[in-house]
Amino acid sequence: MPSNPVVHYIPPKLPLREKRVGIYCRVSTNGMEQLQSLTAQISHLTRIVSTVPQWLLVDAYIDIASSKTGSSRKEFNRLLEDCKSKEIDIVITKNISRFGRDTVEVLDAFNQLKVLGIRVIFEQEDLDTNNTDADLMVSIIESIAQAENESRSKNIRMGIKYRAASGASKLYDRKCYGYKHDEEGKLIIDEKTSQNVKLIFELYLGGQSVLGIVKELEKRKILSPTGKEKWCKRTIDVMLSNEKYTGDVKLMKSGNSDVQYLSEDNNPAIISKEVFEAVQVEKRRRSNVVTDDVGTHRSSKRYSSKMYNL
Repeated sequence: MPSNPVVHYIPPKLPLREKRVGIYCRVSTNGMEQLQSLTAQISHLTRIVSTVPQWLLVDAYIDIASSKTGSSRKEFNRLLEDCKSKEIDIVITKNISRFGRDTVEVLDAFNQLKVLGIRVIFEQEDLDTNNTDADLMVSIIESIAQAENESRSKNIRMGIKYRAASGASKLYDRKCYGYKHDEEGKLIIDEKTSQNVKLIFELYLGGQSVLGIVKELEKRKILSPTGKEKWCKRTIDVMLSNEKYTGDVKLMKSGNSDVQYLSEDNNPAIISKEVFEAVQVEKRRRSNVVTDDVGTHRSSKRYSSKMYNL
């Protein structure tokens, strides 16, 4: 017998990749930052699939929302079709928020896959239908999605405040009746409709009620901001309270915000500040509400009218 026998090495048999996996990725815009996030999602999930010997990556389903497509989810619908035809056994996605824009959409997607018997894995939250009760999974999804929506809303509000404080907010130049945009997106006076703005302020200070102004505009066949023959009382009331007509713009003035941002001389004025303030005084007087020793109630006194030059 030879002193040094030849040894033939037989490698272990590789496990069969029997579970077909589809990765789902979604971003809410086609901006550069979101596209970079999308690339990171795909790369990360692909690496995860490659580490499990029994998993075979079948396809990547990628949805990119845009101003043209909106919330279209063509790739998710393709994923569902592949699941129905038994081409996919496991769906893995980065986190719950990637599965839908809100809790309702997330749960609808999850329930569709649950009915098909598809294993669903939310990687970031470490949630897997293989080891989590379905009802518990639904409760977890609801709570996490709600928390993420609240956080997202908070971040949006913070972004609005930051841009308002820095003067970079596009809301300062949001168009309203009487104005139009120049080539740079700045507000300039619309010579035709601005005359109607002046008329509305003049009529109000001349003694006309909001309803009376509506009737007068319709009588003169002046179309509303939306191009309709009928004017809405609410439209007139909002116009009479809009300081943008004086050239100033105030942001964060509604809701529960404890800070407001005022941009003076933001745009050309249609109405003088004196006339605008006179209208606000007149509106308060016409509201016919007083507060005295009895409490807050309507006064029995009728208002009188004054005429102001525009």
